Amino acid sequence: MNESIPYRVGKWLPSDKRILDNWLMDLIIEVENTPKPTHPVIKELRSVIEGDPKLYMLFNLMFEQVPGKYKNNPMGGSQVRDYNHALELINFILTRAPEFNQTGLVGFPINAIFDWSMGTSAGFAAFLDETINAQLKKVLDEWGKFLKSKDSAYVLNTNPRSGWFGREARKAMPNFAEEFKCDPKKEHYGFTSWDDFFTREFREDVRPVSVPTDDSVIVNACESAPYKKRENVSLINKFWAKGQPYSLRHLLNNDPLGAIFDGGTVYQAFLSALSYHRWHSPVSGVIKKAYLVEGSYYSETPTEGFDPSGPNRSQGYIAEVATRALIFIEADNPKIGLMCFVAIGMAEVSTCDITVYEGQSVTKGDQLGMFHFGGSTHCLIFQPHVKLEFDFHGQTPGLHAENIKVNAQIARVT
Repeated sequence: MNESIPYRVGKWLPSDKRILDNWLMDLIIEVENTPKPTHPVIKELRSVIEGDPKLYMLFNLMFEQVPGKYKNNPMGGSQVRDYNHALELINFILTRAPEFNQTGLVGFPINAIFDWSMGTSAGFAAFLDETINAQLKKVLDEWGKFLKSKDSAYVLNTNPRSGWFGREARKAMPNFAEEFKCDPKKEHYGFTSWDDFFTREFREDVRPVSVPTDDSVIVNACESAPYKKRENVSLINKFWAKGQPYSLRHLLNNDPLGAIFDGGTVYQAFLSALSYHRWHSPVSGVIKKAYLVEGSYYSETPTEGFDPSGPNRSQGYIAEVATRALIFIEADNPKIGLMCFVAIGMAEVSTCDITVYEGQSVTKGDQLGMFHFGGSTHCLIFQPHVKLEFDFHGQTPGLHAENIKVNAQIARVT
């Protein structure tokens, strides 16, 4: 398989599949030459898989069902052989923080390990299973602990190629020191961990709120690229089908407030690997409800098949099944009324951290929360009576759109 494949949204994974093959081959060789003791959370995950006949069958089949042309690295090395091999690789990276990489592999190393097996029928079933997702959450939580520790800050060094403050990274993130709160004179620019770096904040006035006194203007809730806008969205729909139509009942977790959005508008946008990762209120108003929904981590819609861009191309689908945060806001502008912000975790980027509370008044541009470890996707949901004129800043929503600044105008009530 030597063909070049377009960048995934946000450049999480490389455009040339050979680069991914070689990265994975290097990881496999490193694990074979420098094995690590098995982490207790990996032992527990293996025990869950092997102790449940259904999961044991699915985790064996998901690797057997990968078509033969995807099983071998075209450069000569083998790919992930079976679930035990996958667990060995995951075990190895639990005490490693992603280094900067021009190919985009900074984001989803576990996603890369499961890349082909996710596209099988067995993988589709396994990664929707509640038991396995509960265990995967434990694995990701353990990794998250390491990424919040000072030991993870080593990747923020000035190694020209792999350091997040090295030469190559500075090219990818120009004006970093001017835009973000940091101190280039301090070790790691003053960041104490990988997570501290990834949840970094903009300096004051770097992302001003668009027309703050005009409550008919709705601002971008995240530093994000427009992915999709859909009007007259149904309360219930076949969200796994081709085109991934939104299904509001499932997206909003059967919340009693969900029915009022039947026939309304959904806007979805994507945060890239190099994005700012905090969420801001698109309107001024009062927080009516805010809570987390436990969901899947590595499920992608079967309509994407073995497309290696499957996870990112499944953004509409995962809005209904992935781990996510729901924040309902009663806007001060009665023409908007109740709207909902939904932060959706993707794969490793699964920790949604809500920082507001029910009954709190927020001003347009105030922080609502953040993702930990990278970027993800989010939705804004409006009732059917809200007539909106969107501003995509000269772009067409889709897989190759570019970031629109957080707090910039994204829509206006007409």
